[in-house]
Amino acid sequence: MRPPVFLITELTDVDDLHELAELFAAVWGRPGEAPISSDVLKALAHSGNYVSGAFVEGRLAGGLVGWFGGVPHELHLHSHILGVVPGSEAHGLGFELKQHQRRWCLERGVRVIEWTTDPLVRRNAYFNLTKLGARASRYLVNVYGEMTDGINAGEESDRLLITWQLESSPGHEPEVDELRRGGAVAVVSVGDAGEPVESSAYARVLLCQVPEDIVALRRSDPPLAREWRMALRRALGDAIAAGYEVTGATRSGWYVLQTSTRLL
Repeated sequence: MRPPVFLITELTDVDDLHELAELFAAVWGRPGEAPISSDVLKALAHSGNYVSGAFVEGRLAGGLVGWFGGVPHELHLHSHILGVVPGSEAHGLGFELKQHQRRWCLERGVRVIEWTTDPLVRRNAYFNLTKLGARASRYLVNVYGEMTDGINAGEESDRLLITWQLESSPGHEPEVDELRRGGAVAVVSVGDAGEPVESSAYARVLLCQVPEDIVALRRSDPPLAREWRMALRRALGDAIAAGYEVTGATRSGWYVLQTSTRLL
């Protein structure tokens, strides 16, 4: 089977932008109620910001939107929303969209992209921190308030602020077993029944694990999903606030945090 051919291009036409808004609405489980409207997409594109669509076999299969932010001497692109329709034909499309966005920024002298991500979504953690080589610079508590879309409805919106230095290299997947042999401590992990198991121990290297599929868990067991939100807020959020830096993430759902502070 030949690999899919992606065509990624900036979008400015009203009809294309309307289709992109509908795609975002479908991906976020809110048909007819797009998380960003076509008129706002038009305004963003018209004012020189980043609005792109990805086509597979002539069909719109994904999109990515961002706008400029920061003070003039620290200009960056805030990447607000990335959506890809489910399906094997779109496999790898999210990565290709981010690479297109990266090239677009570098051509304009912008060397940093920032965005937020739900720290409970393990595939996003690995994608952002390891595959792209970005870093998690801050933990934001309930930054957007309670969510209402079809994926996150009823959830508090804790997010990691991701900072991508565009001239950096991709990361390397950490070896959790090796880190544990070296003294790393798990401050939250997945228990036998899928529950968060917390520890108050501290070490120079901390490990935080998240469940396999938090989106499915929100549907099947909302109270357990909320328990995970609070547990990760305490484990990951408190560690970052205490000066730990997130240095990597694994496919199996582990965050690795390290501190240079001497522990007494």
